[in-house]
Amino acid sequence: MIAIIITILLGLASRKYSHQLLLFVAQNAGDILWAMMVYFGFRFLLVRQNLLTAVLLSFLFSYGIEFSQLYQEDWINQVRGTLFGALILGKGFLAVDLIRYTTGIMIVAILDKVAVYLLTLRR
Repeated sequence: MIAIIITILLGLASRKYSHQLLLFVAQNAGDILWAMMVYFGFRFLLVRQNLLTAVLLSFLFSYGIEFSQLYQEDWINQVRGTLFGALILGKGFLAVDLIRYTTGIMIVAILDKVAVYLLTLRR
């Protein structure tokens, strides 16, 4: 849960202070962090499941949200027009977002695997 909160704060900060970040970081950090938050959410909700389950569900959820942006009807665009709607559902499909989501999920899955390994060494 702490990882989710920290990731949300970092994501919001990456948008608010984007003008102070390197252009590459400013353009990509938000979506990478969003996918990391999705992964942390699945790991939190499905704590007894293995890492691969969280990875697969994170991909399905993230890609599903991105592809849902191809659907452009008035009612869903009104939801997307709100702050929370835009943060959760996005506004328009971008193929590059799929690469960003993949990057975020893979980074955090590797970090998770390393953390679990290091914790088992301490026992």
